[in-house]
Amino acid sequence: MLVDSVPVPRAKTAPAPPNRRAIRSAGLLAALAVLLLVAVASIAVGAKELSVAQVWHGLFHDSGTYADVVVDERLSRTVLGLLVGAALGLSGAVLQALTRNPLADPGLLGLNAGASAAVVTAISFFGVTSLSGYVWFAFCGAAAVGALVWFLGGSRGATPVRLALAGTAVSAALYGYLQAVMILDGAALARMRFWTVGSLSSATDDTIRQVLPFLVAGTLLAFVLARPLNAVAMGDDTARALGANLNRTRALSMLAATVLCGAATAACGPIVFVGLMVPHAVRSFTGPDLRWIMPYAAILAPVLLLGSDVVGRVVARPSEVQVGVITAIVGGPVFIFLVRRRRTAQL
Repeated sequence: MLVDSVPVPRAKTAPAPPNRRAIRSAGLLAALAVLLLVAVASIAVGAKELSVAQVWHGLFHDSGTYADVVVDERLSRTVLGLLVGAALGLSGAVLQALTRNPLADPGLLGLNAGASAAVVTAISFFGVTSLSGYVWFAFCGAAAVGALVWFLGGSRGATPVRLALAGTAVSAALYGYLQAVMILDGAALARMRFWTVGSLSSATDDTIRQVLPFLVAGTLLAFVLARPLNAVAMGDDTARALGANLNRTRALSMLAATVLCGAATAACGPIVFVGLMVPHAVRSFTGPDLRWIMPYAAILAPVLLLGSDVVGRVVARPSEVQVGVITAIVGGPVFIFLVRRRRTAQL
């Protein structure tokens, strides 16, 4: 006897997960679009109100009042903001991987303190008054402190904890020295007042030319270190098993962070939260892979910096609020929110 076969329903298969690499790439393109919009706003918007026609005239004509405002001031300021923002984002990403601390930033290893102490020394004891002089003192100060922290942290035997402790101790000592000099020397206090809060208002073509080689070299080194830093971030034993050279990776990472942070601080002063918050925030989208964190940080950190600078220019017209103040005001609450999200607080 024939029995009709009963068709068995097929189990529904779950839809294939979207290609994460494609999503990351699309996000990177979106971040670039946002950066372009913020850069345009940085050129078009300022303490002095100009129409779109006036901004256009200033960009594409060699002389005149509009050219002086748009090209000599806003364009240089925007370019420096792009470079410094990328440097701070990359240095933060490198230091967070190096110390295995998602709350690390350039200030953790004393780089900001070294630059600030060097600048106040230049002003008070050597009579330096120009920004071109500040740049070299600040960069040398950050480099010297980076080397000192590396030595105190154990040099070839350095560990993330030792580096963080050494950086904290050196920072405390240098900030004490800085405050003492500024209290005793009124002229130094007056000149350091705006530099210490962080500002893009003194941007010039000369400043960009002086810091550009260091920023380019530090950026290239940071991207080269992305793969070995991925291994270091997983722990010493795992890194050794994967064939990473811990001492060399840590030394080069310190060098990259020092060059990036030193040049950025030299040009604009110590700007807080950018190098800490941006790499920490993008990790929730990119995951722990530094090969994705670094490009995102290099794009979104300038977005935060230039956006804060634009806000500072318009909230107190015809004056302005320095960008370091705005990043602190904006970054504080946002960073508290991010820290409370356990998922983004994990490396």
